[in-house]
Amino acid sequence: MTAETTLARFREYMVGPARFMNLLSCFELGIIDALRENPGMTAVKLGAAVGAKPDAVEQLLYLLIKEGFVAYDDASGEYSLDSLEDVADADLQRVLGMMNLIKVVTLRQLFYLTDSVRTGTLVGLKELYGFDGDLYAAVAEHKDLRETWARAMNGVTARIDPWFFDNIDVPSGSRVLDLAGNTGLGAIHTYRLKASPGLRVTTFDLPEKEEESLRNFRDHGVDEYCSFIGGDVFKSVPKGFDVVLIKHFLDMFDKSEVRKILDGVYESLNVGGQVHILVPVYPENIKDADNYTVDFFASFFLGCTMGQGGPQKLSTYQSLLEECGFTVTKAISKDPAELPPDALPVQGILCATKAR
Repeated sequence: MTAETTLARFREYMVGPARFMNLLSCFELGIIDALRENPGMTAVKLGAAVGAKPDAVEQLLYLLIKEGFVAYDDASGEYSLDSLEDVADADLQRVLGMMNLIKVVTLRQLFYLTDSVRTGTLVGLKELYGFDGDLYAAVAEHKDLRETWARAMNGVTARIDPWFFDNIDVPSGSRVLDLAGNTGLGAIHTYRLKASPGLRVTTFDLPEKEEESLRNFRDHGVDEYCSFIGGDVFKSVPKGFDVVLIKHFLDMFDKSEVRKILDGVYESLNVGGQVHILVPVYPENIKDADNYTVDFFASFFLGCTMGQGGPQKLSTYQSLLEECGFTVTKAISKDPAELPPDALPVQGILCATKAR
């Protein structure tokens, strides 16, 4: 890459945040909805419809015209949807959910990314909310964080869980532990998607998650088969299980902490027991242009959620499992071609057994 090419790449980074907010603001103002309902509106009519100056509307729409999202007729001065007209509403809502998460959870906190990396803490949460801790604790106290995070994450879970359960084995009648299972929805999915006579699924998470978990089990009619144990994965993991599930969790921690988690899981499993891991992964070739996990998740974890962690390559997770005594039986990643074209993370599955 030449110096000129490198500088041109820098330009893409410079305009990134401005482009992002320009596009999102057109949705937040209602400009896109107005054009969907009434194609062929001038800037004056759009301004009146959304409560903004026509000149400001015109400025925002220049970028969308450039990108082909919106069309403009020079003769009439009217705007209409271009490529956005062909995007299904369900797809658009998924994208907007993720964009809202980026705005609320990441853009503001990433102003403090350098300080967060230096301190290993979430400086942004402290500065913006007066909160000491990680995002997963903060969402319990701050509605704006909770609503935008849950909307995006629930969409990811709904899309990826069927693939995960299609690719793992849960023997009939197993005792299953859903490690860091939050408020029990993972346990509910496990019971419903892997049901068998005698199957029992236990959510293991911090004690304050128990009440909501038990309520979720009752509401979904699985309280006879699902239970909750409160505790801290870094202190001890409940023992005597045939299967342990670890979903959307290992990427929250540095490799040294991942080893501690896997050591605890090894001790919790019966001999011959299995661990199944679902986690976003980096491509083995970091320069893979079709994988956006690298583009987003390093700063997301270091600056916005944990002050540490971030995904690893599939081969790195496999090595960590082997270092902790496991025999890896499966290591696959989701084919990016099977994901929505707007998807950011590429998920991986690792399955391993406790041989002794």
